[in-house]
Amino acid sequence: MSKANEAAAEWNATRATEVIAGLKALPGACLPVLHALQAEFGYIHDDAIPLVADALNLSKAEVVGVVEFYTDFRRTPPAPHQVRVCLAESCQSMGSAALLDRVETILGAEAGGKSSDGEYEIQPVYCLGNCALSPAMVVDGKLHGRLTPERASALFAEALQ
Repeated sequence: MSKANEAAAEWNATRATEVIAGLKALPGACLPVLHALQAEFGYIHDDAIPLVADALNLSKAEVVGVVEFYTDFRRTPPAPHQVRVCLAESCQSMGSAALLDRVETILGAEAGGKSSDGEYEIQPVYCLGNCALSPAMVVDGKLHGRLTPERASALFAEALQ
C-alpha cells in the first residue's frame, strides 16, 4: 500500500497565501481555495482560516462553516494511510458492519480514529458510489468491492507485515 499523503507539504503560511492569491478571483472561490489548501497541506490548518477569510472578504465563522459542513475537509493532518469503509444502505445490507469491525480489529483503531502507530486512519463514509459491488472500501485511494471480513484480512495481511 502506498502512503496517501506523501505529496502533502508541511504547513507554511507564505505558501498558503500564494495558493489563496492564485484562486481568490474565481467566482465562489471559497471551495476551490479550500480544496487547493487541502491538496497542498493534506488538511486545512487552523491558521489558514483567517487567511482565507481575509482574502475572500468572509468572516472566519463563514470559512469554518464551509470546512465543517463538507466531510472531505480535514482540520488535522491525516494518517499516511487512509481507509474509508462505506456504511450506506446498500453496503449495510451486504455486511459492511462486519467489514468495519474486522478492519477496526486488524488496524487496532476505531472508526473515526487512527491506529496506535499513527499509520492508518479509518473513516466511515456514506456512499462510495460502488453500490453494485457492496460492501465497498477505499484504501489509499484504491476502491475495493464485494469485500468480506476475510477478504479485508487478506488485503491488509501483506501491508502490515
